[in-house]
Amino acid sequence: MGDVWAAGDAYEDYVGRWSRRVADPFLRRLDVPAGKRWLDVGCGTGALTATILALTDPAQVIGVDTSEGFLSRARAQVTDPRASFRLADARSLPLPPPLPTPGHRRRFDAVVSGLALNFVPEPHLAVAEFGRVATEGGTVAAYVWDYAEGMAMIRHFWDAAITLDPAAATELDEGRRFPLCRPERLHRLWTDAGLDEITVEPIEVPTVFTGFDDYWRPFLGGQGPAPAYAMSLTEEHRRDLRDLLRTRLPAAPDGSIRLTARAWAVRGIRGQ
Repeated sequence: MGDVWAAGDAYEDYVGRWSRRVADPFLRRLDVPAGKRWLDVGCGTGALTATILALTDPAQVIGVDTSEGFLSRARAQVTDPRASFRLADARSLPLPPPLPTPGHRRRFDAVVSGLALNFVPEPHLAVAEFGRVATEGGTVAAYVWDYAEGMAMIRHFWDAAITLDPAAATELDEGRRFPLCRPERLHRLWTDAGLDEITVEPIEVPTVFTGFDDYWRPFLGGQGPAPAYAMSLTEEHRRDLRDLLRTRLPAAPDGSIRLTARAWAVRGIRGQ
């Protein structure tokens, strides 16, 4: 069973809405001046691109992704003329290298990626590309969910799934699948790419669901590892998983479910 990334609406309902909440503090910490050129790698449905436009007053933002379905949603949602979207692989960005002329600047003052890097089969190649297309002194940064401990929505799901299906722990649980999503691994990835002034910091945001259905429904959209797993189950097994989650999630007296989502944000500077 592979990860599914195609339907933009289902992704928005699942984690896109929470990605937008992380994007704001992520960009404020980068503190990139106005009028700069940005590249958003793995832009998905445009959550980070839209926040760049709203907060940083850029000259240009290009978003790239491997999913045409996500790009279609991004183009529909982000209509600012400074933004454009392209189909591209993070490991081989279709952008020209810097020209060997004095004073030439590379293309982007900031290269960023939100919730995408751990899904790239060879992330070291992607980060090398981030550095290649960044200006000297430019910012290279990304954020990923803390699947092992801090992204409560997904952590609750896999803990319940493994209770019913212990085999899911080996190959499917994102906390195990993505060791990259830890501070020391992110720091090493940026270091190996030759980036300078590296920092890795947590960003934590509230994820409040109006009730159990608001929590559970996105897992039926099939977008991403956990929803793809949920939809691969028989109806009986999926019902058992739903019922177990209902008993475990911390519901308030009004029925709302108040969780938190932690992402790890890594930042570095492209040297000379």
